[in-house]
Amino acid sequence: MLRIDDISYSVEGRPLFEGASAVIPAGHKVGLVGPNGAGKTTLFRLIRGELTLDGGEIGMPERARIGGVAQEAPASDMSLIETVLAADVERAALMAEAETATDAHRIAEVQTRLADIDAWSAEGRAASILKGLGFDEADQQRPSSDFSGGWRMRLALAGVLFAQPDLLLLDEPTNYLDLEGALWLESYLTRYPHTVIVISHDRGLLNRAVGAILHLEDRQLTLYQGGYDTFARTRAERRAVQAAAAKKQEERKAHLQSFVDRFRAKASKAKQAQARLKMIARMDTITAPEEAAKRVFSFPQPDQLSPPIVALEGGATGYGDRQVLSRLNLRIDQDDRIALLGRNGQGKSTLSKLLADRLVLMDGKMVRSSKLRIGYFAQHQVDELHLDETPLQHLQRERPEAAPPKLRAQLAGFGLMAAQAETEVGRLSGGQKARLSLLLATLDAPHMLILDEPTNHLDIESREALVEALTEYSGAVILVSHDMHLLSLVADRLWLVKDGTVKPYEDDLDAYRALLLTQDKPAKPEKAKAAAPKAPKPSRDQILALRSEVRKCEARVEKIEEMREKLAKKLADPALYEAARAGELDTWNKKYAEVMDGLHRAEALWEAALQKLETAETA
Repeated sequence: MLRIDDISYSVEGRPLFEGASAVIPAGHKVGLVGPNGAGKTTLFRLIRGELTLDGGEIGMPERARIGGVAQEAPASDMSLIETVLAADVERAALMAEAETATDAHRIAEVQTRLADIDAWSAEGRAASILKGLGFDEADQQRPSSDFSGGWRMRLALAGVLFAQPDLLLLDEPTNYLDLEGALWLESYLTRYPHTVIVISHDRGLLNRAVGAILHLEDRQLTLYQGGYDTFARTRAERRAVQAAAAKKQEERKAHLQSFVDRFRAKASKAKQAQARLKMIARMDTITAPEEAAKRVFSFPQPDQLSPPIVALEGGATGYGDRQVLSRLNLRIDQDDRIALLGRNGQGKSTLSKLLADRLVLMDGKMVRSSKLRIGYFAQHQVDELHLDETPLQHLQRERPEAAPPKLRAQLAGFGLMAAQAETEVGRLSGGQKARLSLLLATLDAPHMLILDEPTNHLDIESREALVEALTEYSGAVILVSHDMHLLSLVADRLWLVKDGTVKPYEDDLDAYRALLLTQDKPAKPEKAKAAAPKAPKPSRDQILALRSEVRKCEARVEKIEEMREKLAKKLADPALYEAARAGELDTWNKKYAEVMDGLHRAEALWEAALQKLETAETA
């Protein structure tokens, strides 16, 4: 159990926590959310003991291990698999001691402990984690020095997942992952055997991988049971109640004050007027919740072009003499919203660069509209901003003839207000830098906007604002993202980048997610496939039975989801958290954990049934 008891902490005189408290039971998965700059990462540092509290206490069981990803794994000559195995310090030490120990009793103790921690299956577990995060078998034998910083961040994440600390602290873990890696991590965290707290702006992860939300706002911590959507609804309801109570109190005060103002001067009413003044003074002021600052994006609208704006026939592209993609027969119209799907390394970014005219066409034919303007955003562009210049100076370089007030208005249209416009980029947050890069990418009102992981460093409110802006935007959108929520709301066409080419994906995102999560078994060699006898086509009765099984699984998931909703409402009741009812709270928390476990198992069975039905219907 993690107990945060009445903590206070300030940075340069600015309080981040004042009397904040929360209790997280052992084994719970919790999402930590709150406005940018509220102190989420600081809370992690306080839990790890890297910072000293001004007041209060943070307690954990004695000898509990805390783990997290503070920085990328160092470049070294060790292979990836060796680096991950070394992350479990206890196992590594015991394995080394097992080679040198001579005392019989100590040898027995070491071997017993190695068995307890399942040391002999460690290499398989490490390889499975590395594979889930995008490293194939060949990659796992290469030294970490062969990989870039972003890949070494994945390696560091693999190490801490393998070590399995009692309390796992993850700060925006999906920022360096693609969609496949993010979905794998989501699934892995639901099965993680210990306590997890994750800072994330990924709504899908916060709905599927955690069972509670710890909200940091106004220097206080509030724990809400359920995923992010449940939290958002519960919080909205509480804010509505608080706003109504504040309004009633203001009306009551106004009524009392009007009596005082009318009769204070009258001797016969003076005592009554004084009594009402005392009533006003004794009132505990209820403050109406402030509205969250509006996160905005204002994409300029392009003029209309005749379709298609891009057409590819027999196209091929790559780097140097090496083709990455070929047999490209694609068409893009100005009203298209296309999401690029595919595992890491298949060529999503390569296709994006070809469409953005940043790679040459090696073969085939590509026709673009003569007036086509293209906007391109990739995460690396955020890192290429001039850190010693202000956002205003960035715009002045692109539009030297434009008046400063107009440029400031454009910055404000992307949520960069007066203060940020004059702040050096090096001092801006990651989200503010991303906003500036998006502004620069859309400055010319492009007819086609190519976005490669645009949501990294954007908070949830900003991601919702981006969805709104893309919905209103009248140009084509090509989108690569690990944010399933964004893809589901924006994309109306899916392209699968696989096996060196690109083809339309006819199913939906939920089916793609289920496909990825059930593709754990290695593919059989092609020769074995060819030699194997063709399976008989399932009969109509077999298909009907599979459909019935899918319906049963779906009904089971819906029933358990209803139970989860009821328990979430019960756990959202503030009265349950009173000291006198602590035992009752533990009981309800255990029930909720059991229901969540059942829900995950039911969803897995449903996905497996869907996969069997799909295989049978396409046989």
